[in-house]
Amino acid sequence: MVFKSFSVCCRRFCLFLGAALLLTACGSEWNDPYPASERGANRLYSAFAERPKHLDPAVAYSNSEIGFIAQIYEPPLQYHYLKRPFELISSTLAAMPQVSLYDQAGRLLPESAPAEQVARSVYRLKLKPDVRYQPHPAFSLNDDGSARYMNLDASLARSLQTSIGPLALADPGSRLLTAHDYVYQIKRLAHPTVQSPIYGMMSEHIIGLKSLAGQIKSTLEAQPTAWVDLDKLPLPGAVAIDDHTLEITLQDKYPQFIYWLAMNFFAPVPREVDQFYGQPALRNGNVNIDTWPVGTGPYMMVYNNPNARIELKRNPNFHDERYPCQGQPDDGTMGLLASCDARLPLIDTLVFSREKESLPYWNKFLQGYYDESGISSDSFDQAVRININGDVNVSPAMSAQGIGLQTSVRTSVYYMGFNMLDPVVGGRTPEEQRRAKLLRQALSIVFDREEFISIFLNGRGHPAMGPLPPGIFGYQSGEAGINPVVYTWKDGEPHRRNLDEAKALLAKAGWPDGRDAKTGRPLVLNLDTTSGGLGDKSTMDWMSRQLNQVGVQLVVRSTDFNRFQEKLRKGSAQMYFLGWNADYPDPENFFFLFYGPEGKVAHGGENTANYSNPEFDRLFRVMKNQPNGPARQAVIDQMLKLVREDAPWIYWFYPKSYVLRQSWLQNYKLNNVASNTIKYQRIDADSRAKLRAEWNHPLRWPFMLMLGGLVLLLWPALKAYRSRSGLDAFGQQVRKR
Repeated sequence: MVFKSFSVCCRRFCLFLGAALLLTACGSEWNDPYPASERGANRLYSAFAERPKHLDPAVAYSNSEIGFIAQIYEPPLQYHYLKRPFELISSTLAAMPQVSLYDQAGRLLPESAPAEQVARSVYRLKLKPDVRYQPHPAFSLNDDGSARYMNLDASLARSLQTSIGPLALADPGSRLLTAHDYVYQIKRLAHPTVQSPIYGMMSEHIIGLKSLAGQIKSTLEAQPTAWVDLDKLPLPGAVAIDDHTLEITLQDKYPQFIYWLAMNFFAPVPREVDQFYGQPALRNGNVNIDTWPVGTGPYMMVYNNPNARIELKRNPNFHDERYPCQGQPDDGTMGLLASCDARLPLIDTLVFSREKESLPYWNKFLQGYYDESGISSDSFDQAVRININGDVNVSPAMSAQGIGLQTSVRTSVYYMGFNMLDPVVGGRTPEEQRRAKLLRQALSIVFDREEFISIFLNGRGHPAMGPLPPGIFGYQSGEAGINPVVYTWKDGEPHRRNLDEAKALLAKAGWPDGRDAKTGRPLVLNLDTTSGGLGDKSTMDWMSRQLNQVGVQLVVRSTDFNRFQEKLRKGSAQMYFLGWNADYPDPENFFFLFYGPEGKVAHGGENTANYSNPEFDRLFRVMKNQPNGPARQAVIDQMLKLVREDAPWIYWFYPKSYVLRQSWLQNYKLNNVASNTIKYQRIDADSRAKLRAEWNHPLRWPFMLMLGGLVLLLWPALKAYRSRSGLDAFGQQVRKR
């Protein structure tokens, strides 16, 4: 029985291998992760690692969230896709907003009026007449004009808890965008259950927003489970003049508000959608605006399984928006103007697959199954070559596949912050503060940022000279832009000051050779960080070795993100790592991180260093209301001098983006500020299908080799079995003598 079973199994396995071989001979893309029906389709394939937590435009803030909703929602303004420096243009507006300034008596002031004279800033927004929402059941009406899908029963609501969500309901409706929708969204910023991260800031500017939050809170206290109809609550700072005209009134002069109008927080949310998702049966089943967004943008979400795949399709109601015909001088030669005046979007469907690990993502990209990719540290040498002049290009293997590389210094800065409330690195008394300042300057010199960037970032960054990254007004390159506390200028390039200068500063600070001049105790510094990234062991070991050069000891306290944030809020961290990416391309968005009234401990703001300098605060108030020009640059230079000398941060590096794209992905241009850029991109689906087939043509010889090896392996066993059965190896009966 043993031999018989063995023979049968062998026979079956051989048949399996033969079938596999036959199948590989019949199909070219045997490893294709997508259905065969999608081949040649006008689809973009990308991936995401972190599931989005929020898709509500009033809440979403992280890159993993904005990357999705920026394709679905439309704030009033957007950034020109091609022009640099970044230029604001209309999105849903007929023209750029009109801004009027008034004094306390209601008199109109000139645009150049100083901030202290301005009592009100009025932004008038005029909408395009033809902007419509995507199809959605929230807009579906009965014959009598009532909402068709309100008061859903529990059974029907449960049927929507799937990957297609509310789109399972028949007869979705739509309607035109109105100014009332923008007003409604601004009111949502004040809703306590929404918890918008920008409410605190906006309540200091938009008239009546803070009192509106109080009214909503009172309503919820009276009826905790009720849906609050925000249309019934007035907001003097946001008023719809008519269906296509909106006025937003600020209680001060705040020129940067124009940039906020390009952010998702000000994307419209209609009352019908809020009410639809406010139904208890849907809310309790996690079918809400956080999982199923509804917008006027070029795409609409049609499939949402955040553990596996998210799919967006072209919004059939998207208004007439065209590809730009002007850009930078070299955009034409790079083929970025070839789609001039083409109607957007240019791609029908966006498919985002979840890839938790970088290696599978990378391998699928090389096989042509993803259209673009970043470059992990593990894959950097495979993808990139840097010549002796520092020029960056793709490797020969990548070039042979037609894969292109785009690089750009991001409008971001990474830094090591000091808690200025700490007695050692910040100081409490004037003498402690003097010593702490010298200590911070010394530590700023000790860390070799160039070496860090080379070892841990594969060269993908530039040493930071201050809080302003390239691309932000006020940033200066060359000798004028160096941080003189840390660098000198020699032979046309910056040179970090040597360790002897750092040791001298340490001695002046009262820590000669890293020990207290009075007690002899060693200087021990505590660095709080989150695990992974800049907080991994190899990075921390490197930092410890850097400080050991001057006798300073480093203790790393790694924790989870929530605990880390709690330490910052309480001011219990001594040193820490953080980064900041521009919300909008203006120096105010970086300098406010040092503004005293933004102190994390005292005011709950974003000044995590708790830095307080009255002169800096005065200059900040002047700078933030100035237009870009020589006068503003002069003030910025004074501010930079202060934060470089005071050194509340060690300015670490400006990160550099490296993005690989397949040859068939066209009209691709990196943008460090805008996220709604997929609508401009184009896919050559025929070229992709052809190259995928070439790159994934099956190799049949390994199967043939396996089959031959198996036969050779099994032949003796089969021969022995036949002999015992009175058969030869070919199954013929052996005649006995």
